[in-house]
Amino acid sequence: MFKTARYEDRDLKPVSIAIVVVSDTRTLETDKGGKLLQSLLEADGHHCASRQVVRDDIQLIRAAVQALVADPQVDVVLTTGGTGFTGRDVTPEAVEPLFDKRMEGFSVLFHQYSATTVGTSSLQSRATAGLIGETFVFCLPGSSGACRDAWEGILSHQLDYRHKPCNFVEIMPRLSER
Repeated sequence: MFKTARYEDRDLKPVSIAIVVVSDTRTLETDKGGKLLQSLLEADGHHCASRQVVRDDIQLIRAAVQALVADPQVDVVLTTGGTGFTGRDVTPEAVEPLFDKRMEGFSVLFHQYSATTVGTSSLQSRATAGLIGETFVFCLPGSSGACRDAWEGILSHQLDYRHKPCNFVEIMPRLSER
């Protein structure tokens, strides 16, 4: 759906990515979305720094994300789950106040891409993203289909140094500029 191109003279620069599965019902063993994200990012040559499950609780989600953002070995945090509209879906409320810079375009692109696979049901997601300090944070829905859409449609390209005309990896060294 989206135009993609690569610099042929560049090598992949692996990124360290942590996954936070937000769920009251899933465990590491029963989680499908986070497990899929891990396999997709590793297949693309990146490193999974950690994968953990956190209950749908604002303080627990926020603490998990803050701990990962504080880890200098983590470049990107992916949360999966808790982006819907039910009473327990609180991931955006937990994470968005932490953003130093909000990435409005991620939600737009995610919904455009997701609409090609699930139609108007894409509206049921409050996917969001932003920058906390020098760490990119993406809040994805919990379904494996949505995780696949986000990775294959957007993140695999933007987290690939070879993607052109620009990508997040090439600006990572400049995130601390003031």
